Amino acid sequence: MKVGDRVRVKNSVMVYHHPAHRNEAFDIKGLDGEVTGIVVEWHGRPVSANLPVLVQFDKKFRAHFRDDEVELV
Repeated sequence: MKVGDRVRVKNSVMVYHHPAHRNEAFDIKGLDGEVTGIVVEWHGRPVSANLPVLVQFDKKFRAHFRDDEVELV
């Protein structure tokens, strides 16, 4: 998986920061988005992020995932 790939959420993932469902549990299983980053460093230092895959779904919504939570479309 690399930056620019189209992905789909394959597992049930509950988020509380979706713009249309703010502060409510919202399942994003099945949503499509684009990988905008893979977190491997922070401020120039290497890190081992728990949720390294950053996916942009629309202009106002993005989320971090593990590799096994998303699949290539």
